Amino acid sequence: MPETIQLTVSPVGEPNASIVRAASLLREGKLVAFPTETVYGLGADATNPAAVAAIFAAKERPASDPLIVHIADLEQLASVVAETPPLALRLAERFWPGPLTLVLPRAELIPPNVTAGGPTVGVRMPASLVAQKLLRAAAVPVAAPSANRFMRTSPTTAAHVLADLDGRIDCVLDGGPCAVGMESTVLDLTTTPPTVLRPGAVTLEALHEVAPEIVGPVAPDAGAVARAPGQMKRHYAPRTRLLVFAGQEERALAALRAEAEIALTRGERVGALLPDNEISALDGLDARIESLGADLAAISHNLYAALRALDDAGLDLLLTHTYDDEGLGLALNDRLRRAAGGSLRSVQ
Repeated sequence: MPETIQLTVSPVGEPNASIVRAASLLREGKLVAFPTETVYGLGADATNPAAVAAIFAAKERPASDPLIVHIADLEQLASVVAETPPLALRLAERFWPGPLTLVLPRAELIPPNVTAGGPTVGVRMPASLVAQKLLRAAAVPVAAPSANRFMRTSPTTAAHVLADLDGRIDCVLDGGPCAVGMESTVLDLTTTPPTVLRPGAVTLEALHEVAPEIVGPVAPDAGAVARAPGQMKRHYAPRTRLLVFAGQEERALAALRAEAEIALTRGERVGALLPDNEISALDGLDARIESLGADLAAISHNLYAALRALDDAGLDLLLTHTYDDEGLGLALNDRLRRAAGGSLRSVQ
């Protein structure tokens, strides 16, 4: 594949030449990375099975891991899904455009390799203005997982995309950093009751305001066809070993500091990801610290960029901790657990 084309675009103003060119590439069956409000996606025409297959090849992603289809408006929804229940429309009215993916029966227009051969498809309408303009200009539904190598930390800037996929994809549309920085919530509406398959930027509490019967998150059945991405035990992971302590109380911070001291004594290079008000917990230690911000929204926004920064710093061990399982904390804990290989360090 030739060198990846880099195009810059502003979210304001009319669609410019960069949007027009990127949309043309999508219609030609090419791969275009583009910003959404969650993370950068690697887009291809969702109706073109060869283009979809190219996504899996570029990412080195197994065919058993389904993709999410992005649409420009509700009119496109009818071409992507075979059935739209009333609850889907109520949720779309509340949360679209935005970081909510709805799993619904797949329409025939969507090839089976988008959905890992399954009968359902995940679909969402992104809130990013750049993504909206690109989707409208392309005039096709766009399949787009995160624009990174499979299982690596999700990208929230164009530079992150190029670090993983330069020379493996046709184009990256640089619209600046992603506003949210956390993947969408995935909600399966083909189950009774509706089930959260992946917690994300739309919280469970917000979903309950529309449909109190929603349950989850739930783990997928062993051996079943995956209905959503982000279900694997290890995902979103840095190359550097990551140790995540369960909790954010004083005991968790004390355990984190003790682990850092032991590693430093062994001559290891240590990094930590901490909220602003906890950085002092490692005072006096020769550890590199990435500040995550002051609240859960900031921590969600900064997590992946901080993970990548520490992962690129040549360290031996990364340390952090979980948060309360409420609001965005539920999604943060899910990502941290998977980034650490599926396990957390209990604090006694």
